[in-house]
Amino acid sequence: MLKKMKRSGSTFLGAAVVAILAAQGGTLNIAHAQSAQPQSAQAAMPASASRDPWGPLKHIHAGVLDVAYAEMGPADGPVVILLHGWPYDIHSYQDVAPALAAKGYRVLVPYARGYGETRFLSDSTMRNAEPAALAEDVIAFMDALHIKRAVFGGFDWGARSADIVAALWPERVKALVSVSGYLIGSQDSGKNPLPPKAEYQWWYQYYFTTERGRVGYEKNHHDFAKLIWQLASPKWNFDDTTYERSAAAFENPDHVAITIHNYRWRLDLANGEAKYASIEKRLAQAPKISVPTITMEGDANGAPHPQPEAYAKQFTGKYQFRLITGGIGHNLPEEAPQAFTQAVIDADHL
Repeated sequence: MLKKMKRSGSTFLGAAVVAILAAQGGTLNIAHAQSAQPQSAQAAMPASASRDPWGPLKHIHAGVLDVAYAEMGPADGPVVILLHGWPYDIHSYQDVAPALAAKGYRVLVPYARGYGETRFLSDSTMRNAEPAALAEDVIAFMDALHIKRAVFGGFDWGARSADIVAALWPERVKALVSVSGYLIGSQDSGKNPLPPKAEYQWWYQYYFTTERGRVGYEKNHHDFAKLIWQLASPKWNFDDTTYERSAAAFENPDHVAITIHNYRWRLDLANGEAKYASIEKRLAQAPKISVPTITMEGDANGAPHPQPEAYAKQFTGKYQFRLITGGIGHNLPEEAPQAFTQAVIDADHL
């Protein structure tokens, strides 16, 4: 059954794909959504989680990247990998990571390509942000650290990458927590027009298709990202310190190129790389996710996102959906860290 949780402390799969799933019978069977009563959220986060908890970041060469990442918890603990979205950074997990580490997990929070201290190893590498490339970055990161299997948590772009890894490499995923659910899409699905209200929500995607939009984001990405935060989480009263801590990650030299390519690729206005073509072809078939999964949604998410009944049947293993109430927006891990932490722990034990 559906879970509604009070707060205790974005997004691709266009509505076009959601509509396709719904047309294929993707309605939410409440009895089918397996749902042991979730444990109560932790009463309080560790004191170390109240502000920036990371300390010096670690680096590792993984695939085409030098990946910067934060690590917490015992080196021999079960691994949790947390993936951030756009325009956010690893600070979305600044309370979640210490809480999971305190429970004995080895928590890894990498900066995606185009963010923070993560850099491409070669100037000649295409600044490609198609979904397959971002997902393969995750696999390369795991391989470089000799991690065979992990619990994944993500939102926005990070949830999409986690979904893709779970769908195509299920042997690498012990369990999954995905904000806004099933976010796997394709260029073909991106060609389908949406109802006017839904198209309006994607205003920035269309802005980015123009040269004016690229230049505008290059010049104004600091204020642009802050506007996205406000629109995506209209009831989250974050302060300037909170925003500036994350905004520093957008000064990466590849951030603008990665952002623009991602949104242009979705509308088939930018090419990807041939080496990812076979993966994108598989993703276009909307592959099912069989690993134990908890999907989550905030009750005040102002970003485009699919409805849970449209994607429930994409999850064929043990599955729960949780609605987090209390004015929670798009950046759910940072806005409701206790609920997200508990979901990771519960998913690991489904």
